[in-house]
Amino acid sequence: MTNEALGVSPGRVNLIGEHTDYNDGFVLPIALDKTARIAATRGADGDVVTITSAQLGTSVVLDSLEPGERAWWGYVAGVVWALRESGHPIGAIDLALDSDVPLGGGLSSSAAIECATALALDQLAGLDLTPEQLADVAQAAENSFLGIPTGPMDQRASLWCEADHALLLDCRTLSARQVPFALPPELTLILVDTRSPHVLADGHYARRREACEAAASALGVAALRDITVAELPAALARLTDEEQVRRVRHVVTENARVLAAVAALEASDWSAVGTLLTASHVSMRDDYEITVPTVDLAVDVALASGALGSRMTGGGFGGTVIALMPTTGVDAFTASLADAYAAQGFDAPQVSTTRASAGGIALSLRG
Repeated sequence: MTNEALGVSPGRVNLIGEHTDYNDGFVLPIALDKTARIAATRGADGDVVTITSAQLGTSVVLDSLEPGERAWWGYVAGVVWALRESGHPIGAIDLALDSDVPLGGGLSSSAAIECATALALDQLAGLDLTPEQLADVAQAAENSFLGIPTGPMDQRASLWCEADHALLLDCRTLSARQVPFALPPELTLILVDTRSPHVLADGHYARRREACEAAASALGVAALRDITVAELPAALARLTDEEQVRRVRHVVTENARVLAAVAALEASDWSAVGTLLTASHVSMRDDYEITVPTVDLAVDVALASGALGSRMTGGGFGGTVIALMPTTGVDAFTASLADAYAAQGFDAPQVSTTRASAGGIALSLRG
């Protein structure tokens, strides 16, 4: 039987705005130029779901779908489950996954898979879901099926981003607008895979979210989004938990940096953008405590190599570093970084470049 529908959805690079999403704050991602692809075919046996991975060379056959499974196939099966829970009769289905979004790199390979699955099934079943509904289904797969308490950014970035633009997303209202992000030829956006994969499901992410929610409750606000930079000193003085002080300081100042970055992009002030990226990294390192030595070294080498700014992107504890680098300095930076990693005994990093790309699409493959 031939494939009947194809969903294609990219990973994302969050330019700035880390751990603000579940605090009702602001984020500014772009879509990556690497994608997950899900080919969907109607199955023949009841509600059986078959999922095949091109990368792993393996498949699973699922007679039933139960929340709580964090295996590789859960990101696909979770979308089928979420659609069924929403009242959409997704019966037997065969799904084939292929992806070149790096796993564990903080580039949201999970959301790319979820969104590609949602797009393929929407096309196959003729559901005509809106972009907002597609994002909700994909997020439900991660939050409710896999049990990972991520915010709303990743799935919306994967689905809603436009080429040569960043997506300013208000994570409280889920309103979004496109912000121009077309780099001039003299600048390049670099990605550094630090070869230290991050893991959100190991509890670090959940503990930080819990600390933020506890601090918001202690401060009498619905979310940390409601505290301004001007109000920050007084708010911090009211907290007795030093960990909560650091977490609040990061979230409040990071929200301000996102909005400042938007203003800088709209003014084509790339120097200001770079300064904000670096300030974000310092805050993640010192106040949110989510960086690791491989990540910090990559940022330090980037800045020493002439980058306008550099920061870790993604949930933390490893993953990918971005750097806004003069194009003429990319090769020298790559060599310097390899030497620095070797001197510390770290696995060799992988350096690539990217640009702001378009969000996901669905295609019919029926003859």
